[in-house]
Amino acid sequence: MPAAALPSSRPPLARMLRIHETLQDGRQTNCTKLAEHLEVSPKTIMRDLAFMRDQLDLPCEYDPQTFTWRYAYPVKNFPTVQISEGELLALLVARKALEQYQGTPYHAQLAAAFDKLSAGLNDRISFSPTGTMGNISFHHAGLGRSDLQLFEKLSRAMHGSREVAFDYRKPGGSRTAERRRVQPYHLANRDNAWYLVGHDLVRGSLRTFALARMKSLAVAEKTFQRPADFSPEKFFGKAFGAFVGTGDYRVIVRFNAAVADQIRERCWHESQETRDLPDGGVEFSVQLGGLDEIVRWILGWGGDAEVVAPQELRNLVRQRAATTAARYAAPRKRAAK
Repeated sequence: MPAAALPSSRPPLARMLRIHETLQDGRQTNCTKLAEHLEVSPKTIMRDLAFMRDQLDLPCEYDPQTFTWRYAYPVKNFPTVQISEGELLALLVARKALEQYQGTPYHAQLAAAFDKLSAGLNDRISFSPTGTMGNISFHHAGLGRSDLQLFEKLSRAMHGSREVAFDYRKPGGSRTAERRRVQPYHLANRDNAWYLVGHDLVRGSLRTFALARMKSLAVAEKTFQRPADFSPEKFFGKAFGAFVGTGDYRVIVRFNAAVADQIRERCWHESQETRDLPDGGVEFSVQLGGLDEIVRWILGWGGDAEVVAPQELRNLVRQRAATTAARYAAPRKRAAK
């Protein structure tokens, strides 16, 4: 088999570590020998040596008389990231967390990134995660379903600043989709689902679109310039979930003692503030641009939560709670067979 066609058997970092170990021992070697040992082409070895010399400041030196490479002076350690066993455990926990995202966007890329990070650590740390990882699990309810091909196509369009068009169905509305033309600004994962933030060219404003409701995506040749002042953090600053309203509400909710610790223990929103109450409960407040998403969240706490302000939110919670109560007031009618 020609040398140029040999496969790369190890990731670049692991391969450079092997080269380093050879040169560290004071041995002189050449690209052909290293290529045969590492099952890559001599050109790959030459690139590795150049990277080690120019980017990692290792004293790789070529001797034109013997046609060999060596270290100009002794080198004790390879200048890679030093990692402790605890830090490796954190990486392994992250790797474990990826398992639940099989089939979702970025899973393959994240898994590959983890493998690259850990590839050069085998000779530095001896660690068996089998027992420890068996004691750790992850679960997220309601993982969003997104078309991977659509996601990747949209991501490329966004990075290339190209306009897109797609059929979109509004939530809770007609099953008929509308054709939308959008300048894609940002992809965000909010509450385990993927959303696109972009400038809707027909409506002339920033909008949020759920990828799960997008179909027939087409990428246009026309490019655009994303506004310099666009910031995802600023855009979602007053959103309790994925969708941003146009209002300005100071929301105050009181939770009783039975669930107060659950409220205190988590960050629900960037603007949240909590105040302990004399009865063991907690007062929770946030600044939002819309109320729809927080209504559903409050209803999820049932009788353990009470809206203090604004009055509009109290009315919405009362109306939806009354609708729910009415639905359960009478025996359920059996569906006709």
